[in-house]
Amino acid sequence: MGRKEEMAKKSVALMDTLPQIRNIDVAAHIDHGKSTLSDNLIAGAGLMSEELAGKQLVMDFDEEEQARGITIYSASASMVHSVEGKDYLINLIDTPGHVDFGGEVTRAMRASDGCIAVCCAVEGPMPQTETVLRQALREKVKPILFINKVDRLVNELKLTPEQMQKRLVGIITKINELLYKMAPEDVKGKWVVKVEDGSVVFGSAFNNWALSVPYMKAKGVTFKDVFEHCEKGTQKELAKKAPLHKVLLNSVVHHLPSPDVAQKYRIPHIWHGDITSIPGKAMMECDDKGPLTFMVTKIVVDPHAGEIAIGRIFSGTLVQGQDVYVLGQPGTNKVQQVGLMVGADRITTEKVLSGNIAAVTGLRSALAGSTVTSEKDMDPFEKIVHTSEPVVTVAVEAKHMKDLPKLVDTLRTISKADPTIVVQINQETGEHLMSGMGELHLEVVQHRIARDFKLEITASEPIVVYRESVTGSGPDGGFEGKSPNKHNRFYFEVEPLPENIVNALRNNEIPSDARKHKDEVMKKLQELGWEKDIAKGVFHIYGTCIATDTTKGIQNLFETKELVKEAIDEVMVRGPRGQEPVAGMLMRLVDAKLHEDAVHRGPAQTIPAVRNSIYGAMTVSGTTLLEPMQKVVVQVPQDKMGDVTREMGQRRATIVDMKTEGDAVTIESTAPVAEMFGFASAIRGATGGRALWSTENIGFQPLPPHLLEGVTRKIRERKGLPPEPYDANYYSG
Repeated sequence: MGRKEEMAKKSVALMDTLPQIRNIDVAAHIDHGKSTLSDNLIAGAGLMSEELAGKQLVMDFDEEEQARGITIYSASASMVHSVEGKDYLINLIDTPGHVDFGGEVTRAMRASDGCIAVCCAVEGPMPQTETVLRQALREKVKPILFINKVDRLVNELKLTPEQMQKRLVGIITKINELLYKMAPEDVKGKWVVKVEDGSVVFGSAFNNWALSVPYMKAKGVTFKDVFEHCEKGTQKELAKKAPLHKVLLNSVVHHLPSPDVAQKYRIPHIWHGDITSIPGKAMMECDDKGPLTFMVTKIVVDPHAGEIAIGRIFSGTLVQGQDVYVLGQPGTNKVQQVGLMVGADRITTEKVLSGNIAAVTGLRSALAGSTVTSEKDMDPFEKIVHTSEPVVTVAVEAKHMKDLPKLVDTLRTISKADPTIVVQINQETGEHLMSGMGELHLEVVQHRIARDFKLEITASEPIVVYRESVTGSGPDGGFEGKSPNKHNRFYFEVEPLPENIVNALRNNEIPSDARKHKDEVMKKLQELGWEKDIAKGVFHIYGTCIATDTTKGIQNLFETKELVKEAIDEVMVRGPRGQEPVAGMLMRLVDAKLHEDAVHRGPAQTIPAVRNSIYGAMTVSGTTLLEPMQKVVVQVPQDKMGDVTREMGQRRATIVDMKTEGDAVTIESTAPVAEMFGFASAIRGATGGRALWSTENIGFQPLPPHLLEGVTRKIRERKGLPPEPYDANYYSG
């Protein structure tokens, strides 16, 4: 029996021992050593050669990842680790560090209960370190800290043992500040990392050693030994005394929760159904005998097996041959195969129990983020909220006309596997528009279309996706939107949503299904400062926009509400200024006049009336564009500082902070994504390749007023629209 088969057999044997399971992911800033670390953990479990660990990068098995030397896709592996004579099943997910692939991190967090946050000892916490910690805490995933590349402090920076300790304490303090600042209220101050209890581990993933205070005490290894081994170049000996996988996985077992513990506080956070219902109780107890609840967090397209759905089972058991529902999709799906993942390999098993991460084939209707269950009427899991939204778009065309149907299918499959890729067809131009998190994200997807789907495509230069919103409120009494037959009229007022409510929507603190969770939505909005009658009337939430009904006793309005929601969805996707998505807006329905006969208030009448009312109200209140922004951190030698500030100045950047450490300066700034195209080659050229930089998406800000008209005109021309937006008279019809 091969080592992988033996490991699979052990893993299956441990599946029903919940206290001995750990679902964890490895997350960090780019190049802080996650994939090398994952390699060594897998090698320690005997699933690959120790000589190849850190070089083979078994979790970066995609050709694109190997060519670029970065992690692009999250990858999972199940392994068994023994602590004090007891075996534990560790389901590990390695995640990307590049800002463009943050969606992979967020989805992996939904499947995990714990996280190893990796931080480089030389660079310290970076923007993406903060982002991954925020993603973990938002999903109620408990972190521990691994400070990597400690050997570089001795060999490259030539620090003394005292300076080295000071540096490490500084990193731990900064991480704890972030954890305290971003932690949910019920764990604030509890989820911090401490050197003395072993929730902080430091070491070198590349040289395969690690140490924690409990391990040092148990084995008699000291800080002085670390320093000497690094200085003398005998880190291999140190790796024998303190093997990375043993020290770090011991810490995982002792400090990160098992599924039966974690689900008690995670389920009410990620599922807003009735906790006292049968599925609710089963998930709280992580009961493998209860109804099946499986959340898909990733879809992999395998050339032989087709689509493989990978995700977390929160209750019940996944068995080959069973019929399941994908909530929101018609009919049932039959599970063809179930198994566990080890990097690129899928080990098939008869069944996978609750509390584990499973790989399933046969779920043809599932998307990343779908809820799969045996209960047809169950509430779905809360949608996964990504820390940033698609901000860059390219127009994609098939090189050969005969490939057009194949292109449509391919784009559908791509967006199924990666919900941060949004695909639209521009009806006027017939172009296929593909939006993603950044230039690199879209570039990688284009390569994948050519390589995996054998499809030749051409793509336009990337352009920025803006958001539309309103600057004022009104009009009083609402804007009248008439139906084509003039028998139905709707009156909407609009205004900007307060920032605290926009943030609560982004952070999943308000349930997205306003009808099903009416009381919870009302309570939360009142807590955030809304008056009861406005909060009580909320009937629809779309992204960061809310629609509320403040009317009284209007006949037939209740039956028309579903059509009103459909119309709102149309408006939210395409605003009146430039047909860009709408964000951060409250729509207040203040009056309506409806025909008593349902035949005269069908979709063809209601939808245009509502759309015109909201468009007109937005136009009267004043529309604006919000542009996506990035935080840009550049580290550069002092003599090149002027070149960096000049380069940033040309990109409408605002310098926020500058820190000097030795000969290096760290410049922190914010800049519009629209100005950041080609930044990589420009900053290399400006500094002679001596700059290190990183970016993080930080949401949207209003476009400066002097640029508004010019940008609007460009967007409208590109979309084949008249150059000037319509005025309110156009919508009063």
